[in-house]
Amino acid sequence: MALKLTSWDIIRKPVITEKSMAGQEAKKYTFLVHVDADKTQIKRAVEEVFDVKVDSVNVQNRLGKDKRVGVHMGKRADTKKAVVTLTEDSKSIEFFENMN
Repeated sequence: MALKLTSWDIIRKPVITEKSMAGQEAKKYTFLVHVDADKTQIKRAVEEVFDVKVDSVNVQNRLGKDKRVGVHMGKRADTKKAVVTLTEDSKSIEFFENMN
C-alpha cells in the first residue's frame, strides 16, 4: 500500500551548504525529502509549493550510520537528498535569495 504524501510531507527541509549555495546561479536547489518519494512526486511537490517550473530532479539515497553507545547498537535514520534544477525561464525560489 502506497503512502499518501502531500507536497509538504515530501519536502522536509532545504540543505544549506556552501556547495548548495554555489548551485543557485545555475538554478539548482537542494532539499532533504521523504525517503519514500520518487522523482515525479518531488518534481510535483516543488512546483506546487514554490510555484516554479522544474527541469530535472536528481536524488541521492544516504544510508544512516551505525552508532554505538556502550554495549547498545543503534542506527541513524536513512535520508534522501534531491537536487532540483529549474528551467531557464522559471523564476528563482524566494526562500534561498537572502541566504548569500
